[in-house]
Amino acid sequence: MEDILLREFRTLVDVDGFESRYSKEIGNGKYFGFPLEPIVRAEKRLRDAKEQSIAYFSMEYGLATSFYNTFQSQNVTQLENKTPRNTVFSNYRVADYLFDVKVDSLIDMPIYSGGLGVLAGDTIKTMADFKLPALGIGILWHCGYFRQEFWFKYGQVPEKMHWDPYSYPGLIPLKNTVTIKLRDEEVRLKLWKYYVYSYKRDYAIPLILLDAETPDNREDIKMLTDQLYRSDNSWIKLMQRVLLGFGGVSAVNNLGYPIKIFHLNEGHAIFAFVEKARGLADKQVEELKKHFCYTCHTPVQAGHDRFSQDDIKRVLQENDFNLINKYGREDSGSINLTLLSMNIASSINAVSKRHQEVMQLQFPAYKDRIGYVTNGVHPYTWISKDYLELFKKFTPPIDDIESNPLSLVKVLGLKENNDFRRQIWLAHNANKKGLCSLLGKWKLKEDIFTVCWARRIAAYKRPSLILYDVDTLIEIARKVGPLQIILAGKAHPNDNLGFTFINEMMDKVDKLGDKNYDMLKIVILENYDIYLGRILTSGVDLWLNNPYPPFEASGTSGMKAILNGVVQMTTSDGWVVEAENNGIGKIFGYRYSEGKIGNEFDRSMKDDAQELYKGLEELAAQYYSTFKNNLSSKWIDMMINCVATGAHFNTYRMLDEYKNLIWDSCLEKERALKV
Repeated sequence: MEDILLREFRTLVDVDGFESRYSKEIGNGKYFGFPLEPIVRAEKRLRDAKEQSIAYFSMEYGLATSFYNTFQSQNVTQLENKTPRNTVFSNYRVADYLFDVKVDSLIDMPIYSGGLGVLAGDTIKTMADFKLPALGIGILWHCGYFRQEFWFKYGQVPEKMHWDPYSYPGLIPLKNTVTIKLRDEEVRLKLWKYYVYSYKRDYAIPLILLDAETPDNREDIKMLTDQLYRSDNSWIKLMQRVLLGFGGVSAVNNLGYPIKIFHLNEGHAIFAFVEKARGLADKQVEELKKHFCYTCHTPVQAGHDRFSQDDIKRVLQENDFNLINKYGREDSGSINLTLLSMNIASSINAVSKRHQEVMQLQFPAYKDRIGYVTNGVHPYTWISKDYLELFKKFTPPIDDIESNPLSLVKVLGLKENNDFRRQIWLAHNANKKGLCSLLGKWKLKEDIFTVCWARRIAAYKRPSLILYDVDTLIEIARKVGPLQIILAGKAHPNDNLGFTFINEMMDKVDKLGDKNYDMLKIVILENYDIYLGRILTSGVDLWLNNPYPPFEASGTSGMKAILNGVVQMTTSDGWVVEAENNGIGKIFGYRYSEGKIGNEFDRSMKDDAQELYKGLEELAAQYYSTFKNNLSSKWIDMMINCVATGAHFNTYRMLDEYKNLIWDSCLEKERALKV
């Protein structure tokens, strides 16, 4: 039976170098230590024309491969595929000089930059949990995004990172290659596969990754799949999007998948439509639209790709350009990929209710077509081990948490249960102990109120808000109790304003010194990634989220934190608008004026900092009251409210909505056309 299974796999998946490199990893019914049968079953379904199959396109995927469904390998993990040491910048400088943070684990597969990629990864993990006939399309980034280095007085210094895809557990190169046709040349792409298993490992979704580093390509073409989100060169930026769209559709065809629905996670993948439309008559192009869905993830202008007509003409064939010009040209003459995506998709969705309102203001001509599906996070990736075990203990009244994370809402029925209140507090402190152990050299302590701001660094996210007046933080610490503040995040290498924020934060921490370190500890972590994200979102007491409304389309870091009972301190933006009456923490700061988007570079720093400090003092007092064994504390009420709210803001609810509101709707439109 096992030999038959392997033969079936090899018939379906043509692995390059199977005998020499991968035969020890794939065989005896196993795929890098996981069951092989779910892969064979999934691959067969994807080739069945009767299935309503989905291809999900994303420029990046954050899969948490370092700790979630991590594949086993017969070979020793290469050093370049292990997490490197990271430095810390704090107001305890002697520790910064003497110590690093070392995590001895496999790196997360470095094909993501931040929240968009993590959302894509959480989405296809949930597709696997739902056993959908689906696949992911992305790019194999040989140098990932970038490695962040802190240099004193220089702030963030981006450096190239390197990893070895050939020895990364679970990732396999295929013999298959595809060729995409441009105006003056052809580009060949190598295909890779990585299987994303379900939580119970009884199903698997193939993720197809495109790679331009092949001998047939020119050197500048090979470099296109080098580093994610190159924005310093318009040709590179355009070509990376062309590779994803043209290459993704070509890969789907080459591998024999009769896909019904093409879901574009952002406009980066819009050239998939252009590839599918090549050679079709106008009526057929209109019919093709019924197969495309488009999700927009940001109201920020930099997130909406624009190219000059000349840039596109230099790259694409005339007929391809004409199609893009027809559906994507702005009044200014520029080609806008967001406009193009909306014009060719049968479904357009924002990623929160507030984002829908903002998007309708930005694109009034599309108001009636723009819906929303609020983002979520994959529960089994982000719920900590201690919290998962806690929820299992209380089944019932919580339903089987390993089958239905939506049942977390039933923790509200345990609010009066003193045993549950005690155990949720103990589980939280177990998570916090792990965080404090990781940063033990910086003297972080479990009994000190710990606040965290960690996410991509951008102007509208206001990363330095909590450091606006450090003297006020010291006053709060002396009045209520000591504070530990953790900050982390990367600014895009070409975001000069983001660099300025990092420099400002480091300067303030440096000037603070260690004189008041017993009262106020501030730690800035280097190379924020998914692994650190899981430790922080489960291990801190308060999750800080202070974007300037209404420019946070959704945000997901707080969703990860609430699954672990971490209380929120947040402005009213993105997903929080839908949860702010749930008692999950403190809502503060500037509020969006309905009907007016405003300017993403406004900040309202002074007023919002004052509100932040007032709320921080109140929450710190509640926390310290709880730490004195006050199980009736309002703090524990908020923790329980957070968990219950997490029952909604996860990818199980999100995928149900995509299926019912978007994918099924696409298929109904297709059936109506045929009738």
